[in-house]
Amino acid sequence: MREKLKIKVEAPIYTVVSDVAFAQVDAWFGHTRRDLKMDIIYPEDMTRKYPCIVWICGGAWAAMDRSAHLAYLAKLARSGFVVASVEYRTTNEGTFPMQLMDVKAGIRYLKAHSERYHIDAERFGVMGESAGGYLTAMAALVDDKAYDVGAFTEYSSKVQAACPWYPPTDVTSFPYPSPELAAASPESLLLGKNVASHQEEAMKICPVTYVKKDAPPFLIIHGDQDHTVPFGQGELLHDRLEEAGVDVKLLVLEGADHADVRFFQEEIWQRITAFFQDKLINSKE
Repeated sequence: MREKLKIKVEAPIYTVVSDVAFAQVDAWFGHTRRDLKMDIIYPEDMTRKYPCIVWICGGAWAAMDRSAHLAYLAKLARSGFVVASVEYRTTNEGTFPMQLMDVKAGIRYLKAHSERYHIDAERFGVMGESAGGYLTAMAALVDDKAYDVGAFTEYSSKVQAACPWYPPTDVTSFPYPSPELAAASPESLLLGKNVASHQEEAMKICPVTYVKKDAPPFLIIHGDQDHTVPFGQGELLHDRLEEAGVDVKLLVLEGADHADVRFFQEEIWQRITAFFQDKLINSKE
């Protein structure tokens, strides 16, 4: 039996490029150097430029795997985006602002190589979970050249939309049993000091500190039963952004805990896709 099809070409081929080195950083107590890497999913389409979404993995700033969610990121890419998942140094390698610098370096690299990956350098979104949600918010809110270090500093690390999932937003307000126990918390390891006893310094690493009226649009997603990053953290960022007049929406997942399976259901990814299409594609047309 034979069947002959005449296929109408309506979408490009999407290619995954793994282990793309985007920066070199100090390693092993400053004695050596190592590459920071990213995975990129992009369309083989020379006819147009695509908005880019940068994904940032979570892991309490202590561990991360940029390839963990490529199955979902590939589906997002096929909705009309270039998607890049970036590596950043964890707290066993150094304290803040090292992690934010790495994310910004990844954004600048993608802008510098926008022709290679068919990226529209004026349309960037950023998204991440937990510690990656924190870095998402910081990348969107902190516009300070002091955090743009390394290569390609002629390019801006600004983004035009942000989607943090269950992000820590005020590390001084976490419900620690005691100031002593706060010393071993992921937030204290990020700061390099006990956040409970160094609150003024801790506030300098908090996303809520950098809220401003010209911040890009935000879609915050948080479960109302989060036992790791309290739901109030997402609420606080939402309320501060709303008070500043920023385009922001808090999507509350009823009954969802931290990194819950509910975040990976089709309805959520449809919401995420619609948000980035609206803010990065429709708003520019």
